[in-house]
Amino acid sequence: MKKILFLGDVVGSAGRKFIFEKLAEIRAGTQADFIIINAENAAAGSGINASITRDFIAAGTDAVTLGDHVWDQRGFETDLPKLEKICRPANLPEENPGATHLILTAPDGFRLLVFTVLAQTFMNPKTSCPFRCAEKKLSELAGTYDAALVEIHGEATSEKIAFGRFLDGRAAAVVGTHTHVVTADECILPAGTAYQTDVGMCGPHSGVIGRETQAVLGRFLDGRPRRFEIAEGEVQINGCLISYDETQRRAVAIERFRLDREVVF
Repeated sequence: MKKILFLGDVVGSAGRKFIFEKLAEIRAGTQADFIIINAENAAAGSGINASITRDFIAAGTDAVTLGDHVWDQRGFETDLPKLEKICRPANLPEENPGATHLILTAPDGFRLLVFTVLAQTFMNPKTSCPFRCAEKKLSELAGTYDAALVEIHGEATSEKIAFGRFLDGRAAAVVGTHTHVVTADECILPAGTAYQTDVGMCGPHSGVIGRETQAVLGRFLDGRPRRFEIAEGEVQINGCLISYDETQRRAVAIERFRLDREVVF
């Protein structure tokens, strides 16, 4: 049995610090063979940089994935190709730098393919079809991996659910990110794929999806642009833990993972 822990969008220094502090303890407690973290909002809430990426790897992260904020930090397009254990969304235009997938290997030789696609509904980046991109990648890389975890980073729940159904039986797991809000629909799909529409975020939950409440309220009330500072207060780590049976070649369990701390950074 292989256990895969996937943690959702990391928001700002609060989310980073809590993960760095607890990751070894989390691995021991969950007995996770692989820990994968979406860290696209880890640098001040928008994007990531090389230094933070290296900190995640040093803390024990096996893979870092990204999303629509992949290029928000200046110069990251130059840094990304030089970094290990991190991949950008696979369905961005081919001209974009950086790895489009990762293959993680457990001590016993088990190989886990990991990649992310950006959804298209209500999303801004220019992308190719996430469905066809995922299908092509799974096919082209066949024989180089034993199971695959596919992340869909998107806004619309309907698109994510359809994507999970599309890959049912072809991926060990399909997990959603981007909305920062945990969904309560974790399940094993009929053909054996673990699925959850959104695993939530790692960061401050006292504001509005990681941002300070009053600024967000002001934007909704009068429509004027504002700087959305990172919220303070309660910090959570959210994700999901997947159990994959190598003999049956299917996921057999998925459960929500949550760790709380009442603290102001």
